[in-house]
Amino acid sequence: MINIRQFTCNPFEEHCYLVSDEGGAAVLIDPGFLGEGETGALDDCLTREGLRLQAILLTHAHFDHIYGVKHCVTRYGVTIYIHPDEAPVLRGDAAFAAGCGMPVPDTDWAWTGVKDGEVLRFGDMTFKVIATPGHSPGGVCYLCEEEGQLFSGDTLFAGTIGNTQLPWADYDSLIVSVMEKLMGLDADTEVHPGHGGGTTIAYERTHNPFLQPFNEKDPETGWVDGIEI
Repeated sequence: MINIRQFTCNPFEEHCYLVSDEGGAAVLIDPGFLGEGETGALDDCLTREGLRLQAILLTHAHFDHIYGVKHCVTRYGVTIYIHPDEAPVLRGDAAFAAGCGMPVPDTDWAWTGVKDGEVLRFGDMTFKVIATPGHSPGGVCYLCEEEGQLFSGDTLFAGTIGNTQLPWADYDSLIVSVMEKLMGLDADTEVHPGHGGGTTIAYERTHNPFLQPFNEKDPETGWVDGIEI
C-alpha cells in the first residue's frame, strides 16, 4: 500500500508527487518547489507525517520539474535518479529558464543514471523505469506496477501528450513511446501527470485524440487494437 501526496509548484503549476509506504519511507517525483514557501510546505509535510525521504526520481530535467532538487539534496542528502540522456537538457536549463522569464535552477548536484526496465526499490515501494523519449531525449515514466500507479511526467497528460515544440523534443519519438510503452499497461492504471488532472490508461486509449488507432473499437470483439477495453 502506497500513499500519494500531490504538490503543485511554481508558476508552471507543475505537479510533484510525494510517494510513501506504510513504514514511512518516501520518495519525491519531480520536485518543482520554487521558493521558501513551497519547499517549506514539503518540509512541514515530511515532519508532520514522520516520513523519511530516501530519493528523488526525475521524469526529465526541464527547469520547472527540478527547482527543488538542490534544497532536497542539501537538507536530506538524497540520491537523484534520472536518465543519462537528459544531460544536455540539464546543461541547457539556464538558457531555457531565462528565455521563459523564469529563475535559473541550481543544477549543481550529482545524479545516478537509470535505464529502461530497471526497478528501483525504496522501503516497500518499487518503481519500474519506462523510457519514454520524445518530450525530452531521456524522458521516463515510473510505474508502481502492483498498485497500478503511473507517474508520467510530461509524456502523457489527460487528453493530450507532451509538448514537442521544444529543444531536443521529437514528436515521432513521443508517439512511439506512448503507444508502445504506455498504452499496453493495465487499463485501470491511474496516470499522475506532470501538469493538469489525472487520468487512466483506459480513458486515454479511447479519448486521447493523439492516439487514434486506439479510438476505433471492434464492435464484435470489444477490443481496441488487440487490447480489451
